[in-house]
Amino acid sequence: MKPQPNRDSRPSSAFSSEDFGVLSSKCRRRPTASIWLRFHTALSPFSFLLAPPKYTLFVTQFFYFDDESNPLRLSCGSQLPQFQLAYETYGTLCPDKSNAILLFHAMTGSQHAAGFCEGVPNLEVEWTDELKTGWWDGFIGPGKALDTDHFFIICANYLGGCYGSTGPTSRRENGQLWGADFPPVRVADIVDSQMRLLDSLEIEQLHGVVGASIGGLLSLSLATRYPHRVRKVVPMACGMETSILARILNFEQINAIESDPNFAGGRYAQNGAKPDAGLALARRIAHKTFVSLEDLIERASERGIVSGAPPFGWYEMNSPVESYMHWQGEKFVRRFDANSYLRILDAWQWFDLVREGRAETVEKLFARCADHEFLVFSIDSDLAFSPREQEKLVRALKEMKGRKRQNEVTWISVHSEKGHDSFLLEPKLYAPHLRALLLGE
Repeated sequence: MKPQPNRDSRPSSAFSSEDFGVLSSKCRRRPTASIWLRFHTALSPFSFLLAPPKYTLFVTQFFYFDDESNPLRLSCGSQLPQFQLAYETYGTLCPDKSNAILLFHAMTGSQHAAGFCEGVPNLEVEWTDELKTGWWDGFIGPGKALDTDHFFIICANYLGGCYGSTGPTSRRENGQLWGADFPPVRVADIVDSQMRLLDSLEIEQLHGVVGASIGGLLSLSLATRYPHRVRKVVPMACGMETSILARILNFEQINAIESDPNFAGGRYAQNGAKPDAGLALARRIAHKTFVSLEDLIERASERGIVSGAPPFGWYEMNSPVESYMHWQGEKFVRRFDANSYLRILDAWQWFDLVREGRAETVEKLFARCADHEFLVFSIDSDLAFSPREQEKLVRALKEMKGRKRQNEVTWISVHSEKGHDSFLLEPKLYAPHLRALLLGE
């Protein structure tokens, strides 16, 4: 049976321009004695005039957890009795709260997955133009892959991130930035923090969880560690472990950031000079795995050589590819924080699905998922998570003990020339399969 919408129920975070006046105020509701949901906007009452006509306006909401008696216990041994998550929702939660889908973003993504958002309050990084349109806008909305006529979609910025959730760019109670003192986080910790958000919304079981790239790792963590909290699981362009290639590339990025003299052990906020050179280089190292080489050449050719001047002193750029990769790093440092980047890379490097799930074997871990329906996506041109990684995942899922029907695991290989970023750029390749699983079409 398809989940049925109820347009009179709440919450919903989409507003038309005529509704926009309500956004200039703050409202709170208190679901428990120690957990608060806070609703803010960084927009003026006239900000809807800045939104492109085809986009629906959305604003970031904030979940604030505060429970000294039951803190969030991190894998490293630290505890967070207070933390905040920035999140957005799309669609309407039905009365029995059975139509919720949790969406995990990729490594440097944000909570803003659909529509238009002019800004988020109190960020230490710039909310650049490329962030203002939701990163999955082509997938979320009426009649789209995640159909808001039927589902209530939730997307939250990761714990340790820099777009409004508690992380290195957040301020502690003494007013100082966390910076280098923010504790290490693991994939399991990020999932645990978002389960507290679901608890505050009184959502006992998700209709589905969807995640691509690193978000796919989180979707597998949720499914195996909270099997009773979800029915359908969609890991896209990911794997069940950190591959050797990913580990090497991640290590190169870590070295690039930490070897920048301005990094100062992560305490660059006190010095007033950020490790932009190191962070830009880290982004360039990663970016070449996000797109196919053919697509990279096409993008670079369209941009051309912006400047042939030596960017670092002696070498003079002579190829559009060099100019394009240089630009990718330069624009990235405006919108992301180096300490947050390291925290997420660190979580990826330490990712171990079996260990974090406290299981003895992969077989015993996935036995918990015997009642789930899985839809696994591969991208044939993916350099970040090769199809071999999804093949290994699918084989483990189909061999799990207790599996009732083999067709509860569907594996789709997408043919694309876009590489890893296909899951961001080509909704038509994914929508029919997502709708088939989520809506039973």
